[in-house]
Amino acid sequence: MTRKKRRMYLIGAGMAMLFAAAGLVLTAFQDNLVFFYSPSDLQEKTVEADQRFRLGGMVEEGTVKKSGEMVRFNVTDYAASTPVVFSGILPDLFREGQGVVAEGTIGADGVFVAQEVLAKHDENYMPPEVADALAESDPDWKKKLGRTAEGVDPAQATN
Repeated sequence: MTRKKRRMYLIGAGMAMLFAAAGLVLTAFQDNLVFFYSPSDLQEKTVEADQRFRLGGMVEEGTVKKSGEMVRFNVTDYAASTPVVFSGILPDLFREGQGVVAEGTIGADGVFVAQEVLAKHDENYMPPEVADALAESDPDWKKKLGRTAEGVDPAQATN
């Protein structure tokens, strides 16, 4: 075998291994990919019943109903609302009118079945995905919560 043929075989084998490694990495990413949707996105897009994704928005006022470890509430982006059911222990910061991100699947009845619920960290923090989704659906969402761009509106704050 000439040196030129040997070099071509080595290059070919190297390329095959590179493509195989890239294929394995892409397959691993696809299995762990979790999309983020707002309630408005869910109305516009078709999501398969077994597809795992994150639902983000605000916990709608007056919708939290607890029954043992089972909790039902609605997540809203002020343009649409999605019912959520969660069985487990909620984060301490979970409450009505606060930002929330829930991860799970949507049932055939349109109810989001959450396996995990994440609440915002403090009065100034909101996950960027939730803030973007709220701003897209309702430009005045901060006013509805009594917030300025920096956080809590001083006119509504109590000492």
